[in-house]
Amino acid sequence: MGKVTNAMESIARAFFAGDTEDRLRIFEEVKREHQEVMDELFGISSAYQEGIDVWFNLLQKKLDEKPSSYFNFEYDQIVPFGEMFSTYIVNSYLHFIGADSSWLDVRTVLKTNSQYREVETDWDLTERLIKRHISFAENRIFVTQGFIGGTKEGLTTTLGREGSDYSAAVFGYVFNADSVSIWKDVPGILNADPRWYPSPQKIDEISYREAIELAFYGAQVIHPKTIKPLENQRIPLFVKPFSDSSAKGTVIYKMEGHVELPPVYILKKEQVLITISPKDFSFIVEDSLSEIFKVFSRNRMKINLMHNSAINFSVCVDSMDSFDD
Repeated sequence: MGKVTNAMESIARAFFAGDTEDRLRIFEEVKREHQEVMDELFGISSAYQEGIDVWFNLLQKKLDEKPSSYFNFEYDQIVPFGEMFSTYIVNSYLHFIGADSSWLDVRTVLKTNSQYREVETDWDLTERLIKRHISFAENRIFVTQGFIGGTKEGLTTTLGREGSDYSAAVFGYVFNADSVSIWKDVPGILNADPRWYPSPQKIDEISYREAIELAFYGAQVIHPKTIKPLENQRIPLFVKPFSDSSAKGTVIYKMEGHVELPPVYILKKEQVLITISPKDFSFIVEDSLSEIFKVFSRNRMKINLMHNSAINFSVCVDSMDSFDD
C-alpha cells in the first residue's frame, strides 16, 4: 500500500487543525484504496470484511474526538492505523490461501517510553513479551506491524519514519536470528538517492559502522536505529529489492580491515540554518556550547551540521513542523 503513511500523516494534521472536511476526505480515500484491495483479493462481501471494518470504525471513532494540545501524541494515535489495515489484509490473505499464520499486535510486545514520534525501546520488557507471544516451535508465520510500539499504559507510539526496519531489528535481536532482511524499492544501498542523482552505484557490502554513519546523516534506505541491535548480536542485515527476490542486494555485517566505497551523496531537504552570536561579542566557549546544546536537546532538534568561530555558532537542523511542540 504505497504512500499510506503520507496520507495518514495528512489525516493527523487535518484532525489536529480541526479541518473536518479535509480529514474526512483523506480518510475516505484511504478507506477506498484498502477496500479495493480487499475486494480484489477476496471478492465482495467476503468473510474477512468484518475484520477490516472494525479497524475502519476504530479510526473513525478517533477522528470524531476532539484533539489534545499535543500534536506528536495525536500523530502516534492516528498514523499507525495504516499498519493495522495492511497487516490485517496480509494475514487474511495468508489464511485465504491456507497458510498457518497468526496476527500479532506489536503494541502489546514492543514496549517504549512516551516520547511520541521518537521513542526509546524498553529492551528488557520487550524481549520478555516477544518471547512470551511468539514460539517458533509452532512452525507458523507471524504477521505483525513495523514502525509502531506501545507504552506500558497501552498508548500507541511510533519509532520514527522508516521505523519498520528498526522493528525488524528488534525481533531479530530478541531471537538472535541468523539474518534479517528488509525489502525496498531500490536494488540495495546506493551511493546516492536515484530520485535526485542519475545512475547511482549499488554498494554490495558495507560494515555496520559505515551503515550507521550513512543512516545517521540521512541515507533514507535504513532507519538510523536499525543497525545497533544487529551489531550487538553480529546479525547480518540484507537490504533487497522486492521487485526481484533473487537479487543479492546489499549485506551489512562485521567487516575487518578497510573497505573502499564509492563517494556517497546525501541530499537533505528543508534545512534551516541557525546562527547564534553573543550580544557582547564575547567568545563562544565550552560553557556557552553546553547551554546551547541543552536548548537543542530540550526542543528535540537534531543538528545535522555545525560550525563555530570565535563569536558565532551555526547549525543546520531539519525544518520543524509547524504543529510540533
